[in-house]
Amino acid sequence: MGWVSAGDYEVALEAGKVVCRNGKGRLLKSVPAKLKDDPAVVGLQQLTEWLDRHERRCLSDVEQWMVRSLPVPTAVLARVWPDPAWQAALRDVVVTGADGGVAGFLRDVDPDRGLGLVDLDGDTVRITPDVVSVPHPVLLDDLDDLREFAVELGVDQQVEQLFREVWRRPPGTAPDTTSVDTYAGGVFKELRFLHGRVTQLGYRSRGGYAVCPVVEDGVTAEARIWIGEHDGYDAYDTETGPLGWTDPTGRTLTAAEVGPVAWSEGMRMAAALYAGRDVADEERAA
Repeated sequence: MGWVSAGDYEVALEAGKVVCRNGKGRLLKSVPAKLKDDPAVVGLQQLTEWLDRHERRCLSDVEQWMVRSLPVPTAVLARVWPDPAWQAALRDVVVTGADGGVAGFLRDVDPDRGLGLVDLDGDTVRITPDVVSVPHPVLLDDLDDLREFAVELGVDQQVEQLFREVWRRPPGTAPDTTSVDTYAGGVFKELRFLHGRVTQLGYRSRGGYAVCPVVEDGVTAEARIWIGEHDGYDAYDTETGPLGWTDPTGRTLTAAEVGPVAWSEGMRMAAALYAGRDVADEERAA
């Protein structure tokens, strides 16, 4: 983007920031205060804010594709790829073909030549499928090998895919199990701190629970962990409860009914909340 006149100065966007130079072309350390309300400066600041929101939205959308392992038409990828924000969010994600097998790391999308990938042999290849998927890492059987290969390639995923923490249902889990207490008993001095942590981590709270809805194979399951309910006074202490899953009607699901992605994402939420507990209070209570 070029320079725009702002009074006796010129302003532009550089690396996401508004920069300013004087009439002699010298770049200033900051934008003069008197230009704060100049239309050119205000317009660039608004553009910067929009671009930030756009980048976050692109990352969020690709993450949703991954969490739901949604089939994504190649035509859609070709349409959005020229946008730098979309390209940054999509670059280097692992994609799978219609058969569910790993096709490679996404490096380029061309409407005529298809997808440019680095395959599992380290070769640059072109494929032209109608759709691909961005799989959740818990669905990748060779996840550890893919992680090692990604490090060798210097992969830098903007969307947390390969290095997202995953939890697999432990072997021997009883099929009729309805809750997991691995992250129960995390003590928090004040209820508001735990509720604040829920929001900070991007989850929602409802009826005293932190909740994480997951759509898997077209079916919605909601992971729920007790955090304590607001009653107009939230300065008392609380602790995390067991983790469970329900269907959209509120019916409790058994372990046998919870898919691998819903299991992993529920455990991920519970672990993240538990990590903020007051360890000193737990030790005193013990």
